Amino acid sequence: MPIEILMPALSPTMTEGNLAKWVKKEGEAIKAGDVIAEIETDKATMEVEAVDEGTLGKIIVAEGTQGVKVNEVIALLLEEGESADALGKAPAPKAAPTPEAPKAEPAKAEAPKAAAPAPKPAAADHGARVFATPLARRMAEQAGIDLASVTGSGPDGRIVKADIEAAAGKPKAAAAPAAEAPKPAAAPAAAAPAAAAVTKDRVVALAGNIAYTEIPNTSMRKVIAKRLTEAKQTVPHFYLTVDCEIDALLKTRAELNSRAEGLKISVNDFVIKASALALKKVPEANASWSDDAILQWKQVDIAVAVAIEGGLITPIVKQADGKGLATISSEMRDLGARAKAGKLKLEEFQGGTFSISNLGMFGIKEFSAVINPPHGAILAVGAGEQRPVVKNGALAVATVMSCTLSVDHRVVDGAVGAAFLKAFKGLIEDPLSMLL
Repeated sequence: MPIEILMPALSPTMTEGNLAKWVKKEGEAIKAGDVIAEIETDKATMEVEAVDEGTLGKIIVAEGTQGVKVNEVIALLLEEGESADALGKAPAPKAAPTPEAPKAEPAKAEAPKAAAPAPKPAAADHGARVFATPLARRMAEQAGIDLASVTGSGPDGRIVKADIEAAAGKPKAAAAPAAEAPKPAAAPAAAAPAAAAVTKDRVVALAGNIAYTEIPNTSMRKVIAKRLTEAKQTVPHFYLTVDCEIDALLKTRAELNSRAEGLKISVNDFVIKASALALKKVPEANASWSDDAILQWKQVDIAVAVAIEGGLITPIVKQADGKGLATISSEMRDLGARAKAGKLKLEEFQGGTFSISNLGMFGIKEFSAVINPPHGAILAVGAGEQRPVVKNGALAVATVMSCTLSVDHRVVDGAVGAAFLKAFKGLIEDPLSMLL
């Protein structure tokens, strides 16, 4: 019987995606690990690898189709020796979306009938073969885990990354907060009527006859709206601001960049390094909230906000405390370029333990950023500008950069946040200490 290829869940928040492109065509042979399609998620365009071997027998969902639900059948794979006659009862291919496509939504009410069969175990009835994603196979091999001993939680019992992490006993950074994410949807009853009333027709009516351009909400914009709304509604923010004099930093930066051809260390690279070292000095600030416990991370992974077309994404500099400024600079240039091209891997932007948002390059003097759950804090960095300061009782001029820490009060108390900023300021104002 043909194997169903399902729309994969490529991120913890993904419920649907756009099938951007079929890399393989009907009739082509496929090996496990081959890239068969490209999927647009809420954050990036990602390649989908084949799990099984065979021949691509039938494409069910045409490339260009938007809003394909996770676990929906997108193609059928013929196993070795299987005839194309087996495709006779397969569903007809879906055409690319048309303006009338939303009318078909009610048909999804019958979906529960298809969900009746129980999930297949990982070692399914296809002989002794164990079904696992390529990433899960690599992780299992590196960890020395026998796949046959792992129960898969993916589609049709496939073993996925989370199953290997569970089998290896590794902590999952976003597991606890992500599992609780749906809870914020239960907004206060008094707010429900107002939220329900905010429709496009109502907004247009309130605006009168003003002309407008309708820009459809992308998957990315919907996820940004959902996550930031949940963050502001459920995370008790408080804010701490510190002014850092950066004249010594700018001098050190210029000297370093002049010593090596092609080296272009930025102020933001110093901010990343200083944040990472400050978190090592004040580990209580490198933490996340869960209902059962505060999770204090032993690794410092800095997520840096990068603006891309239609939204933003947070690529991660992992173990930033142990990396030099040149390495951080090189990694950020690479991550930033691939972020804007939509080519980041899932593990390169999902996770992290602390966030940085820098708007200094836009001339913003000071701002407060929204916390990016499950992180316990985010540092908002403003522009460095010349300001009057008092030194030894006399008025002087210094280049000052204002930095504001947004803190989740469930995780980090005021004294801890202040200790972090004190350590950060000390490092920024004494940049040579970061080179030791």
